[in-house]
Amino acid sequence: MGFIAAAAGLACLLLAVQLWRYRLEIRNIRKQLELVRNGSYIEVGTGVRNKEFLALCRELNDLIDAVRKKETGHRSSQLRLKQTISSIAHDIRTPLTSAAGYLQMLCECTDEVKGRRYREIIGKRLSELKDMLEELFLYTKLSSDDYAVECEPVSIYPVFCECILGMYCEFEEHSMEPAVRFQDEKVRLMASKESLARIIHNLLRNALLHGGGDIEIEQKGTELIFSNRAEHPENIDTERLFERFYKADSSRSKGSSGLGLAIVKELTEKMGGRAEASVKEGRLIITLTLRQG
Repeated sequence: MGFIAAAAGLACLLLAVQLWRYRLEIRNIRKQLELVRNGSYIEVGTGVRNKEFLALCRELNDLIDAVRKKETGHRSSQLRLKQTISSIAHDIRTPLTSAAGYLQMLCECTDEVKGRRYREIIGKRLSELKDMLEELFLYTKLSSDDYAVECEPVSIYPVFCECILGMYCEFEEHSMEPAVRFQDEKVRLMASKESLARIIHNLLRNALLHGGGDIEIEQKGTELIFSNRAEHPENIDTERLFERFYKADSSRSKGSSGLGLAIVKELTEKMGGRAEASVKEGRLIITLTLRQG
């Protein structure tokens, strides 16, 4: 009987010691978590070689890593948002300020010839502003995973002709005439006619505003290749060319939102294709690959 009592007493003592160790270890883990909360990048550990404590530390470290990644992503998103707002504000302010200045000059002008010129400039600046806002709204829609582009077999050549005719005045203003070469004028690719027209318009407008002329458009199989002489090919980062608000010319003064090529990439991918850029022999080459229609 005495032996049983002694054994029970020893078991209780060992259990008390174990519980005391566990309490100390819980306190130690809590202190480590306080350090983590205060910004420390330590990894939570335990001196108790118990599978439950080891599993607890692994789960805590996984949770801490997930929270840190989320915080890093949030900070990056906030930074991109600030940069985006700054870019939008700058791009919108430029034509708006110009239009406001010419409007004031128009109000004070008594010369009919000058007045007509001021009205033309105001109209052009407001048109630039309208295009920028439309591109901003379109890019916002394209950024949503829920936005889908309905595709069907589309005859590509007539769409090209319509777009080029629609931009006739702009080409004439820049004294340019694009060279169009189609391997097959009857080729049909899977696309949205409206989206394809927007892509062509954006690529041609980009070449007019930022290129050095000599615009060529070529169709080879399912590839549509846009090429133009680049003013400063050494400044073009083809890895970033399709990023929103990226501009090789840092002046940002050519009436562009900086979203044109980003929209090209987004629309092409929404149609199941891909957009790629390269610089070769002083020319910027943008290749669109679509699905066979």
